[in-house]
Amino acid sequence: MYTPAGQLDREQLIQHFAPLVKRIAHHLMARLPASVQVDDLVQNGMIGLLDAIGRYESGLGAQFETYATQRIRGAMLDGLRENDWLPRGIRRELRRVEKALHQLEHAQGRSPTELELAEALGMPLADYQRLLLEARGHQILYFEDFSEEEGESFLDRHVSDDDTTPLQQLEEQALRQALVEGIDALPEREKLVMALYYEEELNLREIGEVLGVTESRVCQLHSQAIARLRARVLGEEGKVKKTKKGRHG
Repeated sequence: MYTPAGQLDREQLIQHFAPLVKRIAHHLMARLPASVQVDDLVQNGMIGLLDAIGRYESGLGAQFETYATQRIRGAMLDGLRENDWLPRGIRRELRRVEKALHQLEHAQGRSPTELELAEALGMPLADYQRLLLEARGHQILYFEDFSEEEGESFLDRHVSDDDTTPLQQLEEQALRQALVEGIDALPEREKLVMALYYEEELNLREIGEVLGVTESRVCQLHSQAIARLRARVLGEEGKVKKTKKGRHG
């Protein structure tokens, strides 16, 4: 989709990828509370598509659709963050969950069960599971903490390998490896939920039918799986920053 001058044809790209924006929006909606409007996601996604068209260079080594998908999803998440739709109290509780996960995994050498997590947090299992339901949607924001002080996003730092230094490449590799190991270490049912949602692109209701559980239970399992991954990956991010600081200190 290039013009005779060899430039990306903006109008054709917008028309061709508009359905992609809607598909991503509806996929995200499965994990968001009813208060979030799909039209708002689509509007932010179109901004991301326009941004992708303006920024994309063939030398990045990625297909435009891959790059655009990242930008579209990122714009949608930015819009959600700006609205700050998740109550601060729930955010605070989720940080406690991630901290407890990190501590228990190190102490036990394995992923803790829901009951163990609830006990570590000092709350009944039913209250912990209710928190996972209330956290619905928080899981889509788990890369928001990977931003530098000047506001550069994780995507901006890692979307292109052309200008990265060997140290930056090692940092990215460490984070990716932590994510891979985190997924591999998930309890089998949570790992299956992740595979069905992200690889097979089933919605929560369909996953519930596969597992023989309610949609609410799938939401709990998904939220807990993401909390486990956040605890592992953000822990690795902390190690990388400490190493980086030590080398410059």
